[in-house]
Amino acid sequence: MTPIISIVNVSKTYASGFRALDKISLDVYPGEIFALLGPNGAGKTTLIGLVCGIVRPGEGQVTIAGRDIVADPVAVRSIIGLVPQELTTDAFETVWATVSFSRGLFGKRPDPAYIEKTLKALSLWDKKDSRIRTLSGGMKRRVMIAKALAHEPRLLFLDEPSAGVDVALRKDMWAMVRQLREQGVTIVLTTHYIEEAEEMADRVGVINHGRIVIVEDKASLMHKLGKKQLTLQLQRPLAEIPPSLAAHHLIPNAEGTELTYLYDPRGAPDAVAALLDDLRDAGIRLNDLQTQQSSLEDIFVSLVEG
Repeated sequence: MTPIISIVNVSKTYASGFRALDKISLDVYPGEIFALLGPNGAGKTTLIGLVCGIVRPGEGQVTIAGRDIVADPVAVRSIIGLVPQELTTDAFETVWATVSFSRGLFGKRPDPAYIEKTLKALSLWDKKDSRIRTLSGGMKRRVMIAKALAHEPRLLFLDEPSAGVDVALRKDMWAMVRQLREQGVTIVLTTHYIEEAEEMADRVGVINHGRIVIVEDKASLMHKLGKKQLTLQLQRPLAEIPPSLAAHHLIPNAEGTELTYLYDPRGAPDAVAALLDDLRDAGIRLNDLQTQQSSLEDIFVSLVEG
């Protein structure tokens, strides 16, 4: 499949000498939700700004739907919708007016039915005549998304879209993003809410210190790098772990009433079965046991720290 975004060896160094991006190469494919994760200062916003034409590129090449962002910036910009981190709207305009104006900026003919549909999808219809300054932070964030969608882009960038948004509104946004994907819109998402990426993304990229650490299908990433934790509740406290169990690297709690075993799911069930056999042979009896799978956040933290 031909990528809708192709980034090849892109670097960006600011006048201060700070190298925000260092030889980034990345493809994003039509119709997918791609989550770009990274700590503060990792280069997420710089990369999105560069692709969207806000940040001047340094080295490398970026093409959007086959068009070079430097050689054909107007055509590229018409394909893209961007929801930035900052809430930048005209405080004294109404919701309807500001979204309609955004559509006109891209040379699109007026389409009140499309604007109405967009506002209703974002639960903004009852606020259409309200001035932006009267809205809550979460509602202003929704207006930013409506503005980004006003010209019917094929590619939508969401830079920290849930910042300052309560849980209920965040879940509504997730539902809207899925709807857009079903309509064929490609979505690139940066977020600090790892559960947002875990909930929605098809693929995940991790960026740190201006470099791509990994790009992987989300399910594959969690399978390859995820760990499972087995917690064993003991019938009697253990003063110390018997030498016969040393190979399992068990971690006792302070009271000696629980043992924790970390293992790779790809090695299970043999590893777990061996542990249970060794516990039985050591005369250790269990009251209960439970397992817990690593989350995407656990994997993200380990990648960044590593």
